[in-house]
Amino acid sequence: MFGPHPLLSVTIERRGESDDVHLHPAGQGVWVARMAGELGAHPVLCGFIGGETGKVLHPLLDELPGDRRLVSTAAWSGSYVMDRRSGEREPIAYAWSAPPTRHELDDLVSLTTTAALTSQVLVVCGPVPEDSLPLETFGKLVADARAGDTRSIVDLSAPRLRSALEGEPDIVKLNDWQLAEYVQGPVAKPADMRAAAEDILNSGARTVIVTRGGDPALILTHDGAWELTPPRFEEGAPEGSGDSMVGAMGAMLARGRPLEDVVRWGAAAGAANFLRHGLGTGSHTVVEDLLSRVELREV
Repeated sequence: MFGPHPLLSVTIERRGESDDVHLHPAGQGVWVARMAGELGAHPVLCGFIGGETGKVLHPLLDELPGDRRLVSTAAWSGSYVMDRRSGEREPIAYAWSAPPTRHELDDLVSLTTTAALTSQVLVVCGPVPEDSLPLETFGKLVADARAGDTRSIVDLSAPRLRSALEGEPDIVKLNDWQLAEYVQGPVAKPADMRAAAEDILNSGARTVIVTRGGDPALILTHDGAWELTPPRFEEGAPEGSGDSMVGAMGAMLARGRPLEDVVRWGAAAGAANFLRHGLGTGSHTVVEDLLSRVELREV
């Protein structure tokens, strides 16, 4: 898991007449790794850590499944404070990390590349803030992994996605608004979405998955197209569902499962996260129970 910026999450929740304050590791790479580990994979999370927040974050990261390969930085690790006392997630404060130095970035890229070469799958997640890493970083990671026969899943927005496509990733997962940002145009109509996904496919991806929240997702390969319908629930939290999907897909791809199984497990894991009101959470049992409610049909 290339998750360059693990974050320290501080969440305030109401408990009767008093408050609870929770500290958790957060960020895209963290949530992907958590679900992948829950489904039996051995994730290796590669990222930066530093400063006062890093000292608090480090032992929290050690509670995740799998291993960590962390590069110490002069800059502090990012953090945020979220207020959930009303029942909704209301942000109070954000403090992101400064960009790494060239040597710090070189260290992380080399650690990630060597970890990928001894793994079945490389998952590439985005930085926080988005412009804190050079664009060529993402294409290099995917290309080096492919050269070592390691498959890759990319979950990035433009322009980082354009860089990653140069390395020919096996799966590109993005949501509809990221797709619209990529093509700089509307994708609400099925024909527009299909054309935009074909653009990504023709730019280097082997498989493109476009999610739309609880609505059916589009799966596109050079061999055909499918509609993936996840289980629908009225109450829940969408935050982290996409990352849970990526974690599950990484775990199944590492086991050598066919694409049909990979995307079905991904949809079930995203739904499990929604039910849990959590970020990258959901038990293996719940995910497996939801598989029967995932629909996949050719279009």
